[in-house]
Amino acid sequence: MQTQISQEKPLKIKTFSTTGASALFKALGHPLTVPKMHTLIHRLSSFQSVAIYDPLGQAGEVEVLYDFSQVNIVDIFVQNVVNVGEQLFGLEAKPITAIQQMNIDAIFVTTFDAARMIAQVRHFLPAHVKIFSLDDVRLPDEYLTNTRNYLDSLNFATNFVFFREEKGQHTRLVTANYWAGYHAKNVGLWCCLFDKNGNMLAQWKELLENSVHTITLDSRQIKQRFGLGDFTGSLFLHFTGAMGHDVVKYALDTYGDDNSVLSCTHDANSWPADLYAGLPAPRSGEKVLLWVQNSHPCSIPANSIGLNVMGSGEISTFDKPIAPFATCAIDVADLLPEAQWPQQLEVHAGKYFVRPRYEVLSENKRSLIAHTNVERIDLKQDPGIPTIGALMGKGYILPAPILPPARWKNIVLPTPMSTCQDNLPLALIIYNSQGQQIMRHFLGKFDRGNIKAIDINDLLGKNSFTTFGHLELVYDFSQGGGADGWLHSLFRYEDTISGHAAETSFGAHIFNTVLVYKNEPQSYAGRPPGLSTRLFLRLSDDENVDAMCHLIYPSSATWHAQSTTDLILCNANGAEIFKKTVHIACSGSLLWSYHDIFDKNQRLSAGRDAYMVIRDATCRLFGYHGLIRGNQAFSFDHMFGF
Repeated sequence: MQTQISQEKPLKIKTFSTTGASALFKALGHPLTVPKMHTLIHRLSSFQSVAIYDPLGQAGEVEVLYDFSQVNIVDIFVQNVVNVGEQLFGLEAKPITAIQQMNIDAIFVTTFDAARMIAQVRHFLPAHVKIFSLDDVRLPDEYLTNTRNYLDSLNFATNFVFFREEKGQHTRLVTANYWAGYHAKNVGLWCCLFDKNGNMLAQWKELLENSVHTITLDSRQIKQRFGLGDFTGSLFLHFTGAMGHDVVKYALDTYGDDNSVLSCTHDANSWPADLYAGLPAPRSGEKVLLWVQNSHPCSIPANSIGLNVMGSGEISTFDKPIAPFATCAIDVADLLPEAQWPQQLEVHAGKYFVRPRYEVLSENKRSLIAHTNVERIDLKQDPGIPTIGALMGKGYILPAPILPPARWKNIVLPTPMSTCQDNLPLALIIYNSQGQQIMRHFLGKFDRGNIKAIDINDLLGKNSFTTFGHLELVYDFSQGGGADGWLHSLFRYEDTISGHAAETSFGAHIFNTVLVYKNEPQSYAGRPPGLSTRLFLRLSDDENVDAMCHLIYPSSATWHAQSTTDLILCNANGAEIFKKTVHIACSGSLLWSYHDIFDKNQRLSAGRDAYMVIRDATCRLFGYHGLIRGNQAFSFDHMFGF
């Protein structure tokens, strides 16, 4: 049944503000904060009359994340006169100066670092009144980078992980203490594992070194370590002592007792969004499961999240509630039974969960796991983009590998990723590994709801492309259309030998020009332009499983003729073991594997939990990585940099 999601349903939290990422919802919803909040609410419920003072406009987020129905809230007061008259907790907000006429037993100040706020109004309050604040639910200082500003985003370098140890399927997270590269000292990691119902199974701390080194969390080891049964749920990560930035990046491998089970995905993106896109409808014989991980301490009400076919206004909602921190698999066919590939689906998430993964179960008994992306609701078409070509060449580029067509089928499906993208005016450029342009193919001005998949193998023909290369999606305004710079696409790779498949998706950037347009070329640290590379490549400890990597050197305008790219092998402690320098032609690419670059003795010297850094001071490369188990299975996704 098709229903429209109520406009009141989306969770009223702020994930970003004019000053950057918001940490309030992370602070309120931290698993260690939740029991403290329940204790605080219980204490408040023991008073006959409670007032709320909301000096910073944060009470709304407290209200939506926690149940205060047992507390007798008689008044709410605000500091900003603009907020007078607003409805909070079912009451009309009054100016804080009016509290002098009120007779209350307790007051709850809905802010952290509240001492100064309380001191400003203490003389207004009755002498007997009990004062509470969000400081009563603070994390211990050992979890904080900045103890003077609790809501500093560096205090909440957190993320969620889809974590499964069930029916012979396992997950392995690999990341690095890259904060040590920003001179962070005493970085720590606190972990919390939830089952599918949102029950906490285990919590623990990982001991980290003061160096850039690998961090590996394997579901099999965690199951054994804590004596757990099978589980599928969420692993919550909190890196303490972070510096440089608050983004928790990781690579997640899904593998199985059966050698045909293998997939990898990028991190979950820790800021819940209103919409996600890039969810493919199933092909004939396929089942597509959307994995929803409730990222908050409140339930997701029934009919608060849903799906629609891209371009359609009809939304089909999920009619069951999802408990706090619970994980739920939604079969998209239950909501949209008529949807079929290459149609794409929008996920109406209502800010209840982080970027979700999806699982494609094929009729050949194979499966793949990939992730959707945030569909922006804050963008407008940018009239400047069609005009920058004279100065910035191709401008925005979305690069992706072409794996050797003799073995792999390469499929491209452009994906609307903002609500203002009514059309996508695109061209596709194909390059061989040496940077020579093989063809430029005009795709047309795709309508939002009618985008076709492009089979690159068919486009190339059987004899014109014998090895690897790459493609670039670029804007083409020859037939009109608009752009916002948030160009995305899904890329599907099918192994004709094993029958295994992988999907990955990403967005466009301006690459390798010293000229700057807004915040492009993107820089990981500091101001644009970003003209260097530091990518992380996780490796496998199984000698029967090789790590593969496809590096692309995209260039919007003329740049260095060749890259100078160091492939650096590091041991688990971050020490450099071996280095090999390679050169990639501008607009070219390099497909390589760990076993090809370093021989067995070198790999043994690196030891377990070794990793690689791809470093280039001359240009910005874009990379894709995966694992390959001979002719049995492979995985593929984009890499992360730091």
